[in-house]
Amino acid sequence: MLAYVFWHWPHPGGDVNSYVRRFSDFHALLSVNRPPGFLSSAVFRIEGVAWAPSNIPVFEDWYLLDGSAALDPLNVAAVAPPLREPHDLAARAAAGGTAGLYSLRRGSRDVDRVRQALWFSKPPRETYDDLFRRIDPIVAACGGGLWGRQMILGPTPEFCLLSEAPVEWPGGPTGVAVGHDPVWP
Repeated sequence: MLAYVFWHWPHPGGDVNSYVRRFSDFHALLSVNRPPGFLSSAVFRIEGVAWAPSNIPVFEDWYLLDGSAALDPLNVAAVAPPLREPHDLAARAAAGGTAGLYSLRRGSRDVDRVRQALWFSKPPRETYDDLFRRIDPIVAACGGGLWGRQMILGPTPEFCLLSEAPVEWPGGPTGVAVGHDPVWP
């Protein structure tokens, strides 16, 4: 299971409601015109991440895919009929964006219920086995999903723990906690 995650933002001073409507139209049409390997998508409004502007609204799209072979069909479908027009309208309204590729490492793939993300890196002297051993009970308790950046493709720290609520992790790695306000679906 992979997630293509895309952060984007409107032009400063632009109509945010119109911007949201444009990319929501794209996601709605994508949900009924699914390219091979595409599972679902969700969009959130977020604040306070170092990899996006801090002075305008920022949005985070999660495109869930059944594997890397689904990237090409999604890329082609996004700019072909019937998705081309809503894609292009949304793209023209965006001032910028950045993206990353993430693999589900532990827990739930359900991103629709997400309201919180904790972005963090593995402590330098800790092994991955030790990290996963420490985090497995936390992921299970919160019902969330642990996603790991792939091939250093993306501007974020290495891991993202998605959950419905803030996660208590005594002695855990420090990271960036980001609230997620659902926009679509």
